[in-house]
Amino acid sequence: MPGRIFIIPIIFLMVLTVIQSSAQERKRARDLGIHIGVLKPGNWNAITDVAGVKVGHTTLIQGDSIRTGVTVIVPHEGNIFREKVPAGVFVGNGFGKAVGFTQLQELGNIETPIALTNTLNTFLVANGLIDYMLAIPENRRVNSINPVVGETNDGGLNDIQGRHVTSNHVKMALDSAKSGPVQEGCVGAGTGTQALGFKGGIGTSSRTLSQSSGGYTVGVLVQTNFGGSLTINGAPVGREFSVSSQRNSPDDGIDGSCMIIIATDAPLSSRNLERLAKRSFLALGRVGSYSSNGSGDYSIAFSTHPDVRIKGGSQGPEITTKDINNDSMSSLFQAVVEATEEAIINSLFMATDITSRGRTVRAIPIDRTLEILKKYNALNWNELLPVRRN
Repeated sequence: MPGRIFIIPIIFLMVLTVIQSSAQERKRARDLGIHIGVLKPGNWNAITDVAGVKVGHTTLIQGDSIRTGVTVIVPHEGNIFREKVPAGVFVGNGFGKAVGFTQLQELGNIETPIALTNTLNTFLVANGLIDYMLAIPENRRVNSINPVVGETNDGGLNDIQGRHVTSNHVKMALDSAKSGPVQEGCVGAGTGTQALGFKGGIGTSSRTLSQSSGGYTVGVLVQTNFGGSLTINGAPVGREFSVSSQRNSPDDGIDGSCMIIIATDAPLSSRNLERLAKRSFLALGRVGSYSSNGSGDYSIAFSTHPDVRIKGGSQGPEITTKDINNDSMSSLFQAVVEATEEAIINSLFMATDITSRGRTVRAIPIDRTLEILKKYNALNWNELLPVRRN
């Protein structure tokens, strides 16, 4: 029916990817023998390995011009406004339309789910988060709420000026949010994104620490839409493909951005969560990004540990909370760098070709990429090197 928006449920997304891509099967990096770093992933190798964290998507596909959506990350199953989680944010490059970040920085906590979408839909999505939170009966007397929304610009493949993501789409994503495996690639906020010369999208990964390092989990979800020349495990993949997303002139396109969302069950203060968020940007350099002038690059980290949550009601003038000492943070720093790097690679490997207005952005060719990685001995590092696992 002309003019109708098709909302693609996540359960049927694989049908869409088969139509849009070649017959080549899409697999995650680790399933193809690409092992990033030395720490082990969690059960799902996803941000949802952090207990209680849920992810939901709403994907919008219409005609030949709408390729966008919204992705939500829910820190825990309770009322987040009444049981806030400590959080930190780091701005790698501030060319973005972030909502709620100043209060997050000031108070060091998050009181709503986190939403990701496209640039011009940021404010409508923030409104959708407010609608959702105020509809919770316990919040009926709330007069101020701080929605947290990040974005990247998908205008190259999407009718971004149409601002097609509505409050109802936000609610759908929140209502569908779940734990377990996370759909990646051209889904939700990653539907129309591009990264490192290929089709970008949503990616996720996780790392678990040994019991001697606390046994904690760090999970990362990314929305990739940024430039550079792709590097995987040190192999110059972008150079081998002769592909780079560097612009030829100041007016020929959109630089894009990258949003990084980090969850951990380690009991961390907002100060240490900001330190964790900072380290995630090392992964951007590892994969070949140079964080261009127009790339809005942000990282948000939050802790789900029950002993550091900020609960509503009278707590008196003083509070006591847990925190990991500075000397014990290094393992968490390593975990977030590795998980962020692998999440970015997963966003590329799970993406599919997307066509909009007669233009097709290709997904990275898996077979040729594996040939390049073999050439540079960048596959199956866990078998080639006698690495220590924590």
